[in-house]
Amino acid sequence: MKIYRVGGVVRDRLLGRTSKDCDYVVVGSTPEEMLRLGYKQVGADFPVFLHPQSHEEYALARTERKQGSGYKGFIVHAAPDVTLEDDLRRRDLTINAMAETAEGEVIDPFDGREDLSNRLLRHVSPAFVEDPLRVLRVARFAARFDFTVVDETMALMRAMAHSGELDSLTPERVFTETRRALGEPYPARFFQVLCECDALAVLFPEIDGLFGKGILLENAETDAGLHTLHSLCHAAALGVDEMQRYALLLLHTGAGDRDVNAAQAFCRRWRAPNDWRDLSVLCIRHRTVCDRALSASPEELLVLLQGLDGFRRGERAESVFAVCELNWQAGHPAETAAYPQRALLQQVLRAAAAQTIADLAAQGHTGPQLAESIRERRLAAIAGVLRR
Repeated sequence: MKIYRVGGVVRDRLLGRTSKDCDYVVVGSTPEEMLRLGYKQVGADFPVFLHPQSHEEYALARTERKQGSGYKGFIVHAAPDVTLEDDLRRRDLTINAMAETAEGEVIDPFDGREDLSNRLLRHVSPAFVEDPLRVLRVARFAARFDFTVVDETMALMRAMAHSGELDSLTPERVFTETRRALGEPYPARFFQVLCECDALAVLFPEIDGLFGKGILLENAETDAGLHTLHSLCHAAALGVDEMQRYALLLLHTGAGDRDVNAAQAFCRRWRAPNDWRDLSVLCIRHRTVCDRALSASPEELLVLLQGLDGFRRGERAESVFAVCELNWQAGHPAETAAYPQRALLQQVLRAAAAQTIADLAAQGHTGPQLAESIRERRLAAIAGVLRR
């Protein structure tokens, strides 16, 4: 029985990165021996065990053989005669197919260390094509490391996109990979890789349709797809959270500022959380008014705040302002990238929100009179901000 650290923890150590998880593979053992040593088996599909003290995962060395469509159609074989190299061969990329002994010796049968040095993503074996989820995983690793996918691996991914295998991916898995990719340092690379292997059109036609479609930015035709990727890069550089990056991704999917059908279809298909969907829709609907806030009337700004439900959901309204600012900055050169609209909108929201229904009700206002009074006071408060 021999135990090795495997996968991401080895890769990250060689890159000088800290790895959150540490996975182990056990060679030459059986489930019975693992249980006898105090390990606790988890899951029914794979021979994975939890260490009795650390509770880290230890998996018996195994091989996998495709038996059906999708990413679950595998027959797993785990036995003492499965070698470490057999186990590493079933993995997706060479950079993830390395192991390490307790003494720190790296075992690298597929030259993953060389691919790390050359910043390349390369499949381990032709069995790569048996798991359609790997298309998304490769794109996500490109978003994490900004590595290049080698031509041979890209060709396999393209064949998988054309084969219909991607249709077997569940919405939950697709959204999980996309969400994680959006949080990586180079989120645009995720969509670039998917576009290059033709998977973008299969999985995300709303995003694929942005490329080659002109949007007007500062009196110049700019490709909406390239602008979207630029905005994701800008957001990543500023450390913006994943939900706002998701809103940027969908911001230009509508034909107009009030056409949210494409974004809603995207969110529905991939089962995005409601708050992610709502932020995306609000940004599409209200971006134009936010962008011209400096010249808007008090009435227009009040309608905007009401449309954002800003008096009850001030934090969400602020997220809309932030997304609009990010989008603006991504489409303008540095000398014109300032977005004073955001500060103005924040001031307007605070001033209008300070005019509360409770205060007016205490003064005896009721019914329609109460509604009109709060509207007038909020308009006056907004006008006061605009006069400053």
